[in-house]
Amino acid sequence: MIDVTAYLRRIDVRVDGPPSVESLHLLHRAHVQRVPYECLEIWLGRPTTVDPAESAARIIGGRGGYCYHLNGAFSLLLEALGYRVRRHVGGVQGKAEGPPNVDGGHLVLTVSGLPCPDNPDGEWLVDQGLGDAIHAPLPLVEGVYRQGPFTYGLRPSEVEPGGWRFDHDPRGSFLGMDFRAGPAEMSEFAAMHEFLSTSPESGFVRVATVQRRDASGVDAMRGLVLTRIGDREHTLTAQTERDYFEILADVFALPLADVTPSERAKLWQRLWTAHERWFES
Repeated sequence: MIDVTAYLRRIDVRVDGPPSVESLHLLHRAHVQRVPYECLEIWLGRPTTVDPAESAARIIGGRGGYCYHLNGAFSLLLEALGYRVRRHVGGVQGKAEGPPNVDGGHLVLTVSGLPCPDNPDGEWLVDQGLGDAIHAPLPLVEGVYRQGPFTYGLRPSEVEPGGWRFDHDPRGSFLGMDFRAGPAEMSEFAAMHEFLSTSPESGFVRVATVQRRDASGVDAMRGLVLTRIGDREHTLTAQTERDYFEILADVFALPLADVTPSERAKLWQRLWTAHERWFES
């Protein structure tokens, strides 16, 4: 279903041999560092679907996506490499919005069959779609985990019997995420994807977001404001169209080669208008 060679070239990884804990970590880190979390297709007026093959093709072509795209595509890559992958229905609890939930607003992956001394059951939380969260897989074992400058937690979910709760670092963009233990089909996410990509109430529609995690921190572009959190912290605002697209290319490895000059100009105008409205408020 996907061009595995091209996908591995996109994330600059070579893997040999059968599935292993070491290779899973290598693939996860490389993917999250080189394929940005982004919702710019919405701002460009380009409808997408939750079809993992479509998402994989877009990623191979140099773009990113959000959870349905990133985890959907990554699940195909892992399956093609022989990993035992399961998709799950999840839900994200924001900083201010409502209680924990499992509403289909997040697609989660787990990988099984890879035991190690710290994880004898061999199940792993694998998630490319949390934006500013995990850099490497987490053992699906209750506990507190440190990755670079951030601390995360895993524990049984209080809202989904038999499910799990991921607690984000306090500096993260959301409080946590809960997910269902059983497997999910991609069709279960279609309605929420439609809402997230079209509704005026959607965070993706309100704010053009791009994020990239690395070993020592997170870069986040929200509208025209770039923020670095982690090993060093700073904030700057893109003042010109050229600044904005150079930041995308240099910081997020997102040159937008598939976007025409006319589309760039229209995107910049939308971003600048939204930024002025936010600044005035």
